[in-house]
Amino acid sequence: MMNETGQGSQTTRPHTDREADLLRVIRCRVSCRAYKTDPVPEAHLRQMLEALRLAPSACNQQPWRLAVVRHPEVRRQLVEEGFLPGLKMAWALQAPVHVVIGMQTSFLTHKLATSVSGVDYPWVDIGIAGEHLVLTAAELGLGTCWIGWIKPRVVARLVGWPRSIQPVVVITVGYSSHPEKAILPAKRRKELEEVVKWVD
Repeated sequence: MMNETGQGSQTTRPHTDREADLLRVIRCRVSCRAYKTDPVPEAHLRQMLEALRLAPSACNQQPWRLAVVRHPEVRRQLVEEGFLPGLKMAWALQAPVHVVIGMQTSFLTHKLATSVSGVDYPWVDIGIAGEHLVLTAAELGLGTCWIGWIKPRVVARLVGWPRSIQPVVVITVGYSSHPEKAILPAKRRKELEEVVKWVD
C-alpha cells in the first residue's frame, strides 16, 4: 500500500514492541517435564522445523539432521533404551513428539576449522538451531525440554541414521499440563552484573 509520497506505508509494529514480544517468548520458555497427551499439529511442527532450518551456521554448512519421532513405540524405546541411566526421565514418555537433532560429522570444513581454532563449530551451530526450534515452540504455546543424557549409538539405531550422523540431543515437544508454570523464575538466572564484562 502506497502513501501520498509514493512510499510504502508502515505496517510493522514499532521496534520496541517487537523487542518486548521476543523477550516475552524467551521468558516464557522453560523446561517442560509434564505434558498433555494432545497431539501437536503438524503445521506447528513444520513451523518449528522451518525456524531451525533458517539458523546460521559456520561456513553455512548446516550440520544438523533431524528425526521427528511421533510413533509411540519408538518414543518409548528412546526413553527406555536411548537415555543414559541415573536420571529418571519417565515423564518424557508423555511428550507426543520427540525431535532428535543429530550432527552430520563428515564435513571437512568443520574438522579443518576446528583443528586450527580449537572451537568445535558444529556444536555451536546445533545449539543455535535447537534454540530457534524451542523458541518457536514457545511462541506457539508448546512446551519443550532439551535432553542430552543419551546413548548416541542407540538413538541413531532407533531413528535409522547412518554412522555419519551423531545424535546430539532429544527435544521433547508437547502441550504443558501445567501452563501456569511457563514463566522463568528470576532467581533461576544470574544477574547481568555476574556474567557481563563491558570492554569499552
